[in-house]
Amino acid sequence: MASEPDSWNPATAWRTTHGDADAHHYRTRGWWRDRSHLDDFLAVSELYPEKDAIVAYEADRRDPSRLTYGELRRLVDRCAVALIATGIEAGDFVSIQLPNGWQFPVAALAVMRAGAIPNPIPPIYREKEVEFMVRHARSRMLITPTDFAGFEHVRMAKAIKDRVPTLDHIFAVGSRGAKGVFEEKILDVAWESDIAALAELDRRRPAADSAAVLLFTSGTTGHPKAAIHSFNTIWSAGRPIPDALDLSHNDVAFMASTMGHLTGFYWGMLMPLSMGQTVVYQDAWRPAAMLEAIASEGITWTLSATPFALDLVAAHRAAEGAVDVSSLRAFVCGGAPIPPHVATQVHAALGGELISLWGCTEVGICSIHRRGTPVETLARSDGYRVDQMAVRIADDDDKVVTRGEEGRLQVKGPGIFAGYLRQPDLTEALKTPDGWFDTGDLGREAEDGAIRICGRSKDIIIRGGQNVPVVEIENELALMPQIAEVVVVGVPDERLGERGCAVVVPSDRSRPPALADITAWLDKAGTAKQFWPERIEIVETMPRTPAGKIKKFELRDRFARRDANDAALQGGL
Repeated sequence: MASEPDSWNPATAWRTTHGDADAHHYRTRGWWRDRSHLDDFLAVSELYPEKDAIVAYEADRRDPSRLTYGELRRLVDRCAVALIATGIEAGDFVSIQLPNGWQFPVAALAVMRAGAIPNPIPPIYREKEVEFMVRHARSRMLITPTDFAGFEHVRMAKAIKDRVPTLDHIFAVGSRGAKGVFEEKILDVAWESDIAALAELDRRRPAADSAAVLLFTSGTTGHPKAAIHSFNTIWSAGRPIPDALDLSHNDVAFMASTMGHLTGFYWGMLMPLSMGQTVVYQDAWRPAAMLEAIASEGITWTLSATPFALDLVAAHRAAEGAVDVSSLRAFVCGGAPIPPHVATQVHAALGGELISLWGCTEVGICSIHRRGTPVETLARSDGYRVDQMAVRIADDDDKVVTRGEEGRLQVKGPGIFAGYLRQPDLTEALKTPDGWFDTGDLGREAEDGAIRICGRSKDIIIRGGQNVPVVEIENELALMPQIAEVVVVGVPDERLGERGCAVVVPSDRSRPPALADITAWLDKAGTAKQFWPERIEIVETMPRTPAGKIKKFELRDRFARRDANDAALQGGL
């Protein structure tokens, strides 16, 4: 069944946020190109056919799986031809919900090779989130694990298929050594021997301005936002990292963050594999095992959220320095304001540098430090503006504030995404009247020009680098009979950055709900566990503005201040 006709054009989606004059300027400056990441991958697979492309560690296997660039290219071509044989057409969306492993890059690159557009989905998402994403994308296919981490993904996928009319195919990847439909019907069939089919792949090869990926990101609207990047916008958005770290094809990357998000998808897959690097994966985060992988694989850099860096430091200390981590030059951190002590700890424990940055899915990296920056500088800011992105800090009237004052971080430049798919109102809501894009983040500029992230104007919680869709959780909890009113706010957490706290006005003050009640309700609703509040606070009334809006910042400050006071009292006992 073909997708419903759609006025959205994957070849020209970039025009939603960039004009012809912009594109000419970007190409003149070298910020956009006339080739895609797929072109890069195909070239390096011919240049380094015997080099390891992927080393994938799985929790239930002692030895990792390895694929050379030649083997990866063969599987990508095989999978791409199979996708075409099943009816996938150029411009279709294919959703991929897989853990980090060799199968994800095979599937994603094959989707691009077939002229279609990958829609990565994190494995933690459950029925409600996945169905929304697949339905909104009008995906033709969902590639999913048979099961992963104790959850039967294929059963969920089949239930979703029954309700989403565009979803023609479910292909399940096997687990624990067993083959699934993905292997038996796609990877084990020598489709690539069909010369005519290979010629079709070349005919479908995407252009640099074509849509490269659809990434859903949590927002304040109650539904995920469907962000589209072209190959050029995502290349420009991601280029600051290889520049700042002086990366080359000789580097070895590691990725712990899910490839279902921009961080893992781009810097853990598309960028390193288009550069000819070796990339190392874990299907589930195991810091002690990563230490061993640094030693055995020669990992030189990684990018993830602050909790991963702290876990690695703790694991190295627990090993009493017995594991050689001297190859690790840089641990890049982003996703939330970074506590100043983290850079010092990473340098002291691991010997490498913590490189902080600021950016988001829609606009990529806007500020970053370079290797060689003094640790004191790394600890007090989130980098300097990158060359291709203009950044200003403005007040609520979009007027530039005085240096040192806090304001809204707004940007212009070639890394800005191609808009939200079928959500034009959300795309327009990001634009200021004078043409800047408001990131929703708050920050200030230091005297030396460095940018420091102060927080967010957006109503989200970032838990361990994962955006929590606050409005969606609040809407579900509001349906509970025991709750008269509820908001969810973030409270500081040393390891994860923030944890969710449900602030509740109970319907019956004599019988307020417990944390177990709200998590059971969310579980029944099919909401991902990582989004559940981990704390509940019962209040008599909500603090409000004169217009009646709940003052969430006041609740956040109240509980953070109380936690700090409790910690101080305990420290004094």
